[in-house]
Amino acid sequence: MNLQAGLGYICLLCFSFVSTTKGGLQLLSFQPKTLYQYHYTLDVRLDHTSTPPLQGAWLRAEALVQLCRLWRDQDREELLQVQVRDLRARHEPEEESQDGTRGLPAEIALSQESQAELQQPVFISWSSGKVKAAYGNEAESILISNLKRGIISLLQLQPHAGTAVEEDVSGSCQVTYTVSNHSITKTKDLLSCVKPNSGFTSINRIFGLKWQPTSRSQYMVKDNLLQSVLAEESHMVSLALKSTTGIKISSRQQLQLASPPIPGPAEVAAQSLKDVLAGMKGQHQPLGMASLPFRRVCTHCPSLRAYLKAFDSQRVKMDTSKAATTWQFQRFIQMLRSAKKRDVLQLLREAPEEILPFVVEAAVAAQSVASFAALSDFLDFSKMPSSLLEKFLYAAAFSSRPSGQLLHLVLDKLDGKQLAPEVHETGILAMGSLVGKLCHQKLCGLQEVERGVETILRGLRDAEEESKIVIYLLALGNAALPETIPTLLAHAEEGPTMVAIAAISALQRFPAQHISSKVKQAMRRIFHEKRKSYEKTCRLAAAEILLDKEPLTMDVINILLAANELETEMAKFLLLKVQSSLYAHHHYPSRKIMKDIMGDPQINNYNFFSKAGISSSFSGPLTVTQDLLSTFGLDLLFLEGGFLRKSVSDFSLLSHGQHLHAAQVTIEAQGMDSMLEENVLEGEEEPELMAGMSAIFFDVQLRPIIFFQGYTDLMAKILLSSGEPTSLVKGNLLLMDHHQLIPLQPGFQVAIKLQGSLGLDISADMDVSIWEQELKTSINARGSLAIDFQAELDTPFFQATLRSQTEAETSVQFDTMLRFSSSPVLMCLQLREEQVPYREIFTVSKSAGSQSSTTQKGRQGTMPGKEFALHQANSKVCNLLLAAEE
Repeated sequence: MNLQAGLGYICLLCFSFVSTTKGGLQLLSFQPKTLYQYHYTLDVRLDHTSTPPLQGAWLRAEALVQLCRLWRDQDREELLQVQVRDLRARHEPEEESQDGTRGLPAEIALSQESQAELQQPVFISWSSGKVKAAYGNEAESILISNLKRGIISLLQLQPHAGTAVEEDVSGSCQVTYTVSNHSITKTKDLLSCVKPNSGFTSINRIFGLKWQPTSRSQYMVKDNLLQSVLAEESHMVSLALKSTTGIKISSRQQLQLASPPIPGPAEVAAQSLKDVLAGMKGQHQPLGMASLPFRRVCTHCPSLRAYLKAFDSQRVKMDTSKAATTWQFQRFIQMLRSAKKRDVLQLLREAPEEILPFVVEAAVAAQSVASFAALSDFLDFSKMPSSLLEKFLYAAAFSSRPSGQLLHLVLDKLDGKQLAPEVHETGILAMGSLVGKLCHQKLCGLQEVERGVETILRGLRDAEEESKIVIYLLALGNAALPETIPTLLAHAEEGPTMVAIAAISALQRFPAQHISSKVKQAMRRIFHEKRKSYEKTCRLAAAEILLDKEPLTMDVINILLAANELETEMAKFLLLKVQSSLYAHHHYPSRKIMKDIMGDPQINNYNFFSKAGISSSFSGPLTVTQDLLSTFGLDLLFLEGGFLRKSVSDFSLLSHGQHLHAAQVTIEAQGMDSMLEENVLEGEEEPELMAGMSAIFFDVQLRPIIFFQGYTDLMAKILLSSGEPTSLVKGNLLLMDHHQLIPLQPGFQVAIKLQGSLGLDISADMDVSIWEQELKTSINARGSLAIDFQAELDTPFFQATLRSQTEAETSVQFDTMLRFSSSPVLMCLQLREEQVPYREIFTVSKSAGSQSSTTQKGRQGTMPGKEFALHQANSKVCNLLLAAEE
């Protein structure tokens, strides 16, 4: 027996040793008839991260937290009462004294109602560190209730190491514990937290925010009793496009046991926790652990009803390229989001003709039920001018976060109506854009989305004219749904030239992960003409997909080898396209493959790449910052006789792994071969004389524009040209639209709001001189950007708002000059940006009780204009042509 007892004792020691080495502590517990008192302190701070430095907002609160055990069952589940007493709050003084020192923190007077609510106890079901449930008064104010959630969340812990999912004031989050001696460290992954969705953001993350949170808590436990807690968290929130514009939020909580404990109330004799709560004074309903969202009442926000009362119906001129108009656009959106349908409808009906498109754009951007209902009543697609209807449709297509209701409105307005061709085509393209954006939000299952997809596919099946087929294919490109790829492939391989080009351009819109081996095989058949002959632009478009979408070494080599057998201009274009990939730093896979291939001297030699011809392809950076790379690319394909066949100008934005076609303008001229008495290559169709333009803005394909179709139309437009620039795009877009609630560990809430609007006015002009044998084109893009970024801190006794406002105005001119009198054709390209005035304003507003204050700093300046050097050969030709003009 003694031997057995000794072995048992040794096993027990071993077990204890193993438990200790694993980092486990004894089970936590609170003793009955004991009142535990903890000193509680919290600090919260908000600061701008940008310069010039501006004092932010700081809050400190202290209280006494009393805790006692009321009941315990056989499974060691305890019912604890937690009560907050003697809370005092202070905030940082506003101004520095003359000697540079600050005064003492200013005391915040709490209302009697807040003090009474704070002292109401909250009850938690607790088992060795785990808070299983909380009970309290649901009628309490949200901010007081959240403050208590922040305190009881400090009691959520576990005495052993490991990873778990816990629910606390932040939501349901993944946490990791490490244990050492009497210390427990908890690291919370705030990005993993699941909580009720109470915000929204733009679909394209380039126009969103970067949120970088951290959370770490340190627990000290001794003799099974929680001695202290120190919880610290920080949040860095900044613009994705400009991380220097941001706000830093930090909070710190501390709970320290005051020794020694004092006698407390006796335990309640009851069979169940429910019986205990029933016997307590007052009503105690179950409370969720996650903080409840709070919405601040805005007392200074613009009201549409007040605006209508003071509305002056006289003619108002708005310049979309000016920042003042862009700020006005944002104010209209704010008014419309809180307005009623009758007020929105009144505004639409009374707005002067000049500003009605502006109001329609704002109503679409507002994304409210009332604004959609008002638009539904107001817009009459059978009577209204096409320009206004197109404005509505494009506003829907460019929506930064569309809803099913917006698509429903577009579908209803287009369904079964005899529309002008331009309105119908714009509507189909807008439908495709909305479908794609809703699917990007994982809303493909909406009835409206299914109806939209079926409308496009049915229209494609029923269309007989090539021009109509092209529109439906471009709409599929806007949608970029993987399930439509087989349809696009069929039209790319089997359709006539115009249809095939549209289908391939739609395929180019898909991300690389959707360009499967089947798609690449089809592109190989088109480029290498395995089944039939294709027009040169079809073949080049197919080659671009093979080169741009995760290229394979085999494809690149085959394309390079095939270039030796192509006509001069086509070969020159392809070789330059491959070479430009060597310098595409944003496209690492392509660059690496190209670099490896260029290591082969049989390919990378003068004889291989020294092709004649004037076609070109190049791209380069315009702006490079730590957050953004903006690039400009230009592809020019000429006919053998020297006439321009196709040009593609591309402005792209790349930020944190995201890519956006800010603007891509394609100008095509076909049939010039026959006009210049060139022979059409064997197997190619003889195309009709035609020139047109296709544009993509912010990843939305616009309705193609035909400049002329046929020789008679060309001559008529040259002779009857007014000389006035043609407006291509004019309007306002809400690019950035973000609202996020960040629950802080103390139970407070920070609301992050971001709105960024862009006003655009893009016009084009073309001048053809038959006598001088010159063609001049000019594209002028004027724009203004306004960004409003703010963080609102809400607590029961203190409010603060940090705000950053940025505005800029710019103008970009892109000129082309071609002279046909010489051979080969001489062409000069000029891209220049005018000086850019900008302004930034940083504001801090604080309010405590009846006291409030606002401080503000800012800066403004003008960035000088510049002309971009495109490439050396272009510069030489420009010097020659411009000198001749002088």
